[in-house]
Amino acid sequence: MIGFCAATLAATGLVLAAPVNAQTQAPAAPPTAKPNKTVPADISEQKLDAAAKAVKNVSTIRDSYEQKLIKAPADQKAKLADEASDAMEKAVKEQGLSVEEYTSIIEVAQNDPTVRNKLLQRLK
Repeated sequence: MIGFCAATLAATGLVLAAPVNAQTQAPAAPPTAKPNKTVPADISEQKLDAAAKAVKNVSTIRDSYEQKLIKAPADQKAKLADEASDAMEKAVKEQGLSVEEYTSIIEVAQNDPTVRNKLLQRLK
């Protein structure tokens, strides 16, 4: 679950940081450099569509629970965090992706500008 939560935060960061990075991003590595990828960069269009929908849903859930966690008494925070994690996992699975697939797509998008741009286009 920790990896899933980290990927969720990374996905949200991916969305929020994209406009800033577009202006400040360093030049891409030479074509001969092979970035470390967990899945092939040629992720299917269907998987990218599903990942984009999942990112939107997961972000909404995260935002909702973030507010609840801020207001919750200390003894309720762990329970709310578990509920949030379960809800985010369900949101990913409802798009036909496993948590592992979702996490891998987000990781690839962080490292591959082509995949990142495809995902960001779907998030608009």
